[in-house]
Amino acid sequence: MTIRLLIVDDHPIVRDGLRGVFEGDPDFQVVGEAGDGAEGVDRALALTPDVVLMDLRMPRTGGVEAIRLLRERAPDIRVLVLTTFDTDADVLPAVEAGATGYLLKDAPREELVRAVRAAQQGQAVLAPTVAQKLLGHVRTPAPSPSELLTDRELEILRLVAAGTTNKEAAKRLFISEATVKTHLLHLYAKLGVRDRAAAVAEGYKRGLLD
Repeated sequence: MTIRLLIVDDHPIVRDGLRGVFEGDPDFQVVGEAGDGAEGVDRALALTPDVVLMDLRMPRTGGVEAIRLLRERAPDIRVLVLTTFDTDADVLPAVEAGATGYLLKDAPREELVRAVRAAQQGQAVLAPTVAQKLLGHVRTPAPSPSELLTDRELEILRLVAAGTTNKEAAKRLFISEATVKTHLLHLYAKLGVRDRAAAVAEGYKRGLLD
């Protein structure tokens, strides 16, 4: 049986490289590509691949949000995260959102091919450093709400609660609007929410806002 793949990454050169890995193998068919999470979700719903190779940090919609949307709308599609990042802030939200596996981009070709086969069968595939982080997370007690978000994320959550726009928040904190959006995506993932209103509600619920 041919495994149908969709490649979602904002770097064309990475997409070309991944396509090259799989196109020479008769067991795989690359059915499409996308340059960000939102486009990835649309293409996945249209093309129904077996496995989506998903980058995490992309413009517009990041990988975590895309994984969450796919789990809601097309739970049979497996998502294998393929990224350069293995920090807790990247790993945990992606796994919690529903990623079947999490590999780093420096994985050898054989490991990548094996991981896609395993993901297609619903088996969890984790890079060794990622597995260690998840184990560490399981062994350590859950952080208190104030430890959950960084100081900057808390600042942004408070500004959002006060009705501040991304543009106004960026100006007030002397950072770019894109950076505000990135912090927002991270705090959405950490709070398990999908938009500003839900983030504020969750912030009050967890005692992060008074």
